[in-house]
Amino acid sequence: MSMNFESLNAGDTIDGPSFAVSRESIRLFCDGSLDYNPLHLDDDYMKNAFGKTNFGGIIMHGMNNFGLITRMLTDWAYPAGAIHRRLETRWVKPVKPGDTIRPEGIIKAKQVTHKSRWVLIDVLVKNQIGEKVATGEAMVEFPTAS
Repeated sequence: MSMNFESLNAGDTIDGPSFAVSRESIRLFCDGSLDYNPLHLDDDYMKNAFGKTNFGGIIMHGMNNFGLITRMLTDWAYPAGAIHRRLETRWVKPVKPGDTIRPEGIIKAKQVTHKSRWVLIDVLVKNQIGEKVATGEAMVEFPTAS
């Protein structure tokens, strides 16, 4: 049975694919984004303190979390003809090589307007030990009933 707007309820969950973070995946994201910030490439640079923070080594691009959430939402919404319309995220904890992360979604609310049908979703990314590394909120628009 395929998912549709009518079948959705607050509290329903959406599971995304896991992603194993490696030095190579971080480097590939640098290449794809053209962002060669030393935070993602230079362990010696990252051993220094940044104010009260010391990462102890390179960290993954925060936008990689954004990409994983987007993939999860698109994989979930597209088969139902829905469109991912908005995503706001906040980075909570750094992700390092060796971590495995997975996005999740929890339906927060549904709303029907004059011109459309909307689903508000709390989104998050957790690491392999269940710590939140990113949080946010997304909106998905479903086609109007025929």
